[in-house]
Amino acid sequence: MQSSNSVSAFPKLPARYISVVMPFILSVLMTFVVSLIATLKNLGFSADLLTHWMPAWGLSWIVAFPVLLLVLPLVRRLVGIVCHKP
Repeated sequence: MQSSNSVSAFPKLPARYISVVMPFILSVLMTFVVSLIATLKNLGFSADLLTHWMPAWGLSWIVAFPVLLLVLPLVRRLVGIVCHKP
């Protein structure tokens, strides 16, 4: 019987990678949704939606990931200013 703490079958990365993995996942998800919305707004539901959306998503992610890596420390400081620490 597997432990209830086991989420996945693959090994986890060490905690030192959190500062890169979190913005990576956030940038993938956010650019996926935002680029879809922008593409739908510009083209509507069309047969070639996917062929326009995927390059838009790729370009969005290439920009968003490094930007998140750069601004995340500033965002953490700003959140610390406006929120009580746990």
